[in-house]
Amino acid sequence: MFVRSLTLGVAAAALLAGGAQAADLIIPTTPQPIYEAAGFSWEGLYVGARVGGEFVGNDAIGTGVANESYGVIGGVVGVNFIPADPIVIGAEVTADYIWNGNLATGEFFANLKAGAIVTDNVMVYALAGIGTQTRNGTNTGLYQLGGGLEVGVTDAVSVRAELVGIGDFDNGGNFFDGAKATVGVFYHF
Repeated sequence: MFVRSLTLGVAAAALLAGGAQAADLIIPTTPQPIYEAAGFSWEGLYVGARVGGEFVGNDAIGTGVANESYGVIGGVVGVNFIPADPIVIGAEVTADYIWNGNLATGEFFANLKAGAIVTDNVMVYALAGIGTQTRNGTNTGLYQLGGGLEVGVTDAVSVRAELVGIGDFDNGGNFFDGAKATVGVFYHF
């Protein structure tokens, strides 16, 4: 009987030891990333600087000077909202200094934007705004319509190319009296 009990005890110990060894097996696995980038965030406040040019056709935009080209340097402050993916809506204000040999003036616009996120880092948009041009203490009411393309290059920085047509509320001529093309760099908070 003692031999039988000893045999059963040794067998039980061997089974338990085999189970303990099975638990120690190392199975290689691929580790999960700690952080995975979510892509560029278009939503929120942004500021930027831009440069470009403006061309005024036959109907001068409140300047009295027609068929001229001007340099443009300015700043932008705005905010974007994403009500439903991929739609983006926003509002922004722009202030531009416009100059050439004959003229130096300032243009200020309040704009509404509507666009779409094409990929995580690319957005296209349409823009409409009203504003004013100040020259020699005289203000002229303006409007602009256009659009642009914006590309996120880092987590918080984007570059933008924009083209707008500009019209003068005081002028009975063409719908657009001039055009402005700009490129800029923007920081998103």
